[in-house]
Amino acid sequence: MFSFSSSPLLRSALIGALAAGLSACELVEYSPNDHRAPADQKDLTAKNLARLAATPLPPGDSLRFVFTGDSQRFYDQGEDLVRSVNQQPGIQFMLVSGDISDFGLGREMQWVDNELRRLKVPYLTVIGNHDQVANGREAYQEIFGPLNYSFVFGDTKFVLVDTNSREYNFNGRVPDVPWLRGQLADPNGARRTVVVSHVPPQDNDFDPTLRADYAAALRETPNLVFEMNGHRHDYSVGQPFDDGVTYVNSYSFEKRNYLVVTVWGDKQFRLKQISF
Repeated sequence: MFSFSSSPLLRSALIGALAAGLSACELVEYSPNDHRAPADQKDLTAKNLARLAATPLPPGDSLRFVFTGDSQRFYDQGEDLVRSVNQQPGIQFMLVSGDISDFGLGREMQWVDNELRRLKVPYLTVIGNHDQVANGREAYQEIFGPLNYSFVFGDTKFVLVDTNSREYNFNGRVPDVPWLRGQLADPNGARRTVVVSHVPPQDNDFDPTLRADYAAALRETPNLVFEMNGHRHDYSVGQPFDDGVTYVNSYSFEKRNYLVVTVWGDKQFRLKQISF
């Protein structure tokens, strides 16, 4: 049986090795699920909303923003995306439709922020299903912020809602339709409304018991421009429920395309595809 005190020479060597190991402990990542972030990478939603508020859009002016999503494993495309967006004229902000991360790791979310913070404009996100893997939900809340939130910019109210029903085992509470209805009923002085989520309601990952109520909430909102999603990694636009509500799905980073969305008037809009 080995005894630590049996050999002075061995004891000295082990103590030296232990000391060396402790001196390098700052290089050890104790858990890949550690979602702690430096202060400048916490509460990014609130920080970007503050940036947006600092450059208000006058009433009646056209709104122009970039829509993309699903960065996931495709981090290498982030640099080129930012370079391209920074060359677009008249962009007020960028919307990311979820799945910032692949494995719900805070480190992944920080990697994406390291690229997107180089944008000339603020960016805002909605949580995706991959952002909720393991303790990703806690990581997203610490690094970005609330799972459901809204803001008004210019003449438009944006409502961002967690629709990742499968990650809650289809518990009948996600998406939070009562909260959504309350947001849609109160435009906060805005002329029109846009809803943004990750999983589209026609998808199998959306709670089927809430699909009809969710779609009805949108259909009953007279000033709704459209509903915007990610999750499917490719662009589409249409009215899947044949109820007059338009759904727009974003490109993922890997497609090396994004949308420039222009909104004006009551509900007029234009979608322009940009390759990078």
